[in-house]
Amino acid sequence: MDFTLSDEHLALQDSARNFLTKEVKLEPYLRTEANEQPVARDGLWPSIQALGWPGLVVPEAYGGLGMDYLDLVMIVSEMGRTLAPSPFFGNLAGTWAIERCGSEDQKQALLAQVAAGELTLALAVADPNGDVNGQSSAARATASGDQWKLNGKKSFVVEAGSADKIVVVADIDGQQAFFVVDAKAEGVHIERLDWRDITREVNSITLTDVAAERLPHSDADSWLWIRDRLYLVLAAESTGGAEQSLAETVAYAKERVAFGRPIGFYQSIKHDLAELAGGIELAGAGVQFAAWALSENHPDARKAAAIAQSYASEQYSAMTFRSIQVFGAIGFTWEMHNHLYYKRARANAELLGPPCDQREQLICMLEAEHRAAA
Repeated sequence: MDFTLSDEHLALQDSARNFLTKEVKLEPYLRTEANEQPVARDGLWPSIQALGWPGLVVPEAYGGLGMDYLDLVMIVSEMGRTLAPSPFFGNLAGTWAIERCGSEDQKQALLAQVAAGELTLALAVADPNGDVNGQSSAARATASGDQWKLNGKKSFVVEAGSADKIVVVADIDGQQAFFVVDAKAEGVHIERLDWRDITREVNSITLTDVAAERLPHSDADSWLWIRDRLYLVLAAESTGGAEQSLAETVAYAKERVAFGRPIGFYQSIKHDLAELAGGIELAGAGVQFAAWALSENHPDARKAAAIAQSYASEQYSAMTFRSIQVFGAIGFTWEMHNHLYYKRARANAELLGPPCDQREQLICMLEAEHRAAA
């Protein structure tokens, strides 16, 4: 296999970088008030929809572009590089839930609207305790005639406040199932959570007798299929953010002078940055392999996605932590970008479970393969 990026991939990456560099403005987040007062960001998401990015991996049969996951990570890595504040992640999560679990009619109706930029989705999986991998759910579904009603609570829902419809994982007699609800429906209460990453809105949802439409084709593997792809997105985001943090830190280390020399001259800084640069390069390779494996339905795709997320999130956290140290006293002030990247790094490393969870999942997969081969 050849992992050299094609000219088409590089052109897509350059196009995304040019657009996001021009459109993303982080200055409103560089003030203490941003912790309490959400920053208005109405302009970016419509522009992203106009570019067709929400339909990037929607199959052509449903009005999307039908591109592969390598194409996707070209864009997602640039969104991570700029910390682009938008519902892109949450919309992808909901899109994949419908692609995996929806009926043909549901896919034709909903995915076509997503691809056309007419519908924004979110996915509610996590319970209030943060668990995304439990066999039961804090939301319950009950049949009401030929309809379903949802009651309960979900938490850590990315960008639910920006969504038109929300895919909710709810419990039916101890089994998980997927349902679609209208975000503005009666009985849906969405509350913004205090979240360390202020460039990404995270919400809790309380459901009280909410009318819901079931996605009929969910099974025990549905969430794992979706989670693999969300691991890839987080890993690509983290790699792009780590690359940007490294670039800004190296540039500062060349400019900041101490004891008559740029601080990058000193081994305690340049050796650390060189080691981090190597780790970030490996994270990028892991992301590209996972994207290829998922696109090809390779038998190792699930393992590759878990490895990519575990490794990239740790490299991102390490890079942004060291960046603050290199910048010194100004590194953690509100006026600098450093703290925004650090917060995104820490949030990405926890949103779907910490890196140790992915390593445990990897071990379980390897043990299962060993038992099957015995």
